[in-house]
Amino acid sequence: MDDSQFKNLAEEAPFELSPVMPTLLEGDKVIQFRCHKDVGCWNACCSNIDITLTPYDILRLKNRLNLSSGDFLKQYTVPYEMDQDGTPGVKFRPVEGGTACQFMRPEGCAVYEDRPTACRYYPVALLSMRNQDEFTDRTSYALVQEPHCWGHKEPRSLSIDEYRQEQGVDVYDEKGRGWRQLVLKKKSAGPAIGKPPAISNQLFFMASYDVDRFRAFVSSETFNRTYDVPMEVMATLLADDEALLDFGYNFLKHALFGERFLEEQPGAYEARTERLKAKAEKIRAEYEAQREKREDEKYAEPGKPGDCGCGSEG
Repeated sequence: MDDSQFKNLAEEAPFELSPVMPTLLEGDKVIQFRCHKDVGCWNACCSNIDITLTPYDILRLKNRLNLSSGDFLKQYTVPYEMDQDGTPGVKFRPVEGGTACQFMRPEGCAVYEDRPTACRYYPVALLSMRNQDEFTDRTSYALVQEPHCWGHKEPRSLSIDEYRQEQGVDVYDEKGRGWRQLVLKKKSAGPAIGKPPAISNQLFFMASYDVDRFRAFVSSETFNRTYDVPMEVMATLLADDEALLDFGYNFLKHALFGERFLEEQPGAYEARTERLKAKAEKIRAEYEAQREKREDEKYAEPGKPGDCGCGSEG
């Protein structure tokens, strides 16, 4: 792959890439790496974190900690914008006043079995990208070699694919594929005219990260008055977090890109149109009332009666 081809791919990457162009690797590339408690840099990578979380990462962690998605997001994450359109992303929140991961312990990670995708991949970076003229994403990898990491000096060799399987990241990739494709689709849609409405980014955040709030939204009377969701499908969504995430990705394509996914209830379009007309009329009426009030104030007599001095005693 030449530099121009890489540039085209990099423009469609779902996350910010390093300004230093990485060497793209395939899964059969053999690397030398091992991390264990006796390595000299133990916990160094967890002491200064910048970890982007995927929806599946959040799902695994909030269930492990027995928290709602909303409580997990408040306690353990910080929001950020993934692009110029304000597409919301989520990163791990470090310890108060520091840079270390909240789950770092002397003996290692306190949530190791449910650690995020980025932690599982390290020191490999996943580059999921798509050319503008392609309909499917392609996956490549890069090797991250930081000066503090001694794991690269350990006498163990294995392929990237073997390392991914060992770290359980292949499962995470499968669960996160729909979301990565959605992010790539947003990026490849081209620049918007002005910033997207705040409601679209709020919907993206809820369906991607706040799965418990999204479940309440899907089960609401308003949603079901609008969309025709079969009873057996709704039962699955109410009981299965992973099914709800997949539903959310497809719903976002439906809502943001017009890719038909759900059938609307009979009369739902007309009812929505009437609600929008009523809302627009209310806004217009409020504007007119404010305008008339300003006009009245503009031509009102200043001061109190008698302040002009007329008829005052000399």
